[in-house]
Amino acid sequence: MALALENVSARYGERVVLHDASAAFVAGRVTGIVGPNGAGKTTLLRVALGLVAVDSGSVQILGRDLRECSCEFLARSIAYLPQEGAAQWPVPVRRVVALGRMPHTSFFAPQDHGGDAAVAEALDRCDVAQFAARRLDELSAGERARVLLARALATQAKVLLVDEPAAHLDPAHQLRLMELLRGEALRGVAIGITLHDLSLASRYCDDIAVLHDGRVIGQGAPREVLSDAALATVFGIAAIRAGGPGADAIVPWSRL
Repeated sequence: MALALENVSARYGERVVLHDASAAFVAGRVTGIVGPNGAGKTTLLRVALGLVAVDSGSVQILGRDLRECSCEFLARSIAYLPQEGAAQWPVPVRRVVALGRMPHTSFFAPQDHGGDAAVAEALDRCDVAQFAARRLDELSAGERARVLLARALATQAKVLLVDEPAAHLDPAHQLRLMELLRGEALRGVAIGITLHDLSLASRYCDDIAVLHDGRVIGQGAPREVLSDAALATVFGIAAIRAGGPGADAIVPWSRL
C-alpha cells in the first residue's frame, strides 16, 4: 500500500466536503477516482498531499503517517499534477520539466545525479522532446498539459497523483496518456487519477474509487463499482458497454 486514506473527513470553512472517506492506492496499479462535479475528487487528492487539513481520520504514505512526514520526504515521494495547471511561463520547456528534479537537490548539495537522464526520459515519454527548446507560453493548451505531466514524471516519485490530465488533450493523446500511466504502474508506481471520462476510467484503471456527495461509496474493479445501478445513482445516466472479457468500455448514453 503506497498511499491510504482511512475515514478522512475534511472541510472548507463550514462546508464539509469529505465524510469518512477511505481509499487505497497500491504500487503497480492505476486507481481511478470518479464522481460528478463537486463530489470531492480533487479534495481527496489535496488531503493526500497535506494541502487540506483533516478533521478526522488518517493518511498513510509509504507506511508513514502524513503528520510525521517532512516536506522533503513528501516532495520526493509524491508527484502531483493539479487540474489548474494552465501555466503560461516564458520559460524553455526543458527547464520547466527540470523543475520536477528540485526535490532531489538542496542549497548545500545542488548536484542532481541522474537528473539530466530523468528529464530527457520524461520529455520523450510525454512526446514533448521536440518542444524542449521552445517556451512554454508558445505551446497549445494540450502541449502544455503534456509538458507539465513530464515535469511530474521527472520527479520519479513512488506515488503519482494527477487531476483531470486528459481535459485538454485530443483523443490520440488521451489514449497515449493512459498508456503512459499504465507504463508508470508497471514500473511499480502507485497512480491515482481523477477522471470525468468513464470510458477511459473503465478501460485503463485497475480499480476505481467512486465518490458521491463527499463519500467514497465503493472502490474495486471497474466492472463491479461502475454497475448500471451505480451509474444511475451517482451520475444519473444509463450507459452502453463494449469490450472484451474482464473489461468494459462504458459509454454514457442517456440521462435518467
